[in-house]
Amino acid sequence: MKSVKESISLPVDPNKALNMFLDLKEMRNWWGVERGFIDPKPGGCWTVAWEISEKGFGYVSTGVIKEIQLGKNIVIENLVYLNPAKSILGPMTLDIKVEEAKENTILTVEQSGYGEGDDWFWYYNAVVEGWPHALKLLHNHCLAK
Repeated sequence: MKSVKESISLPVDPNKALNMFLDLKEMRNWWGVERGFIDPKPGGCWTVAWEISEKGFGYVSTGVIKEIQLGKNIVIENLVYLNPAKSILGPMTLDIKVEEAKENTILTVEQSGYGEGDDWFWYYNAVVEGWPHALKLLHNHCLAK
């Protein structure tokens, strides 16, 4: 199964690193999320949106939290990506893992479940470029705190 996996070292503890994907205020600050709804428990909804205008939502990622283990990981299943210019893409899985490493935390994001076709090809390539950029933004946000 095709997946995108990216890791980064963050100068925060593992719980704080995971919280960066559960706290909308934090996600606004590092990821530019404009609106969302997160119910941080197994079975809870995880939805984030960008580029909101009078025409509606620009981009939305939404899924169901399968698992949260403090200091370990978050697994979001049935992840669906909505973009007004593309097909609705899903379901995928987003697995966010943390591991303590000396004074830092190694955070690894793995997104899997990509399908076939032009829109999937476009999305996969966008994610290959997007996760390294997003994690660099997250790292810079953690340094500034």
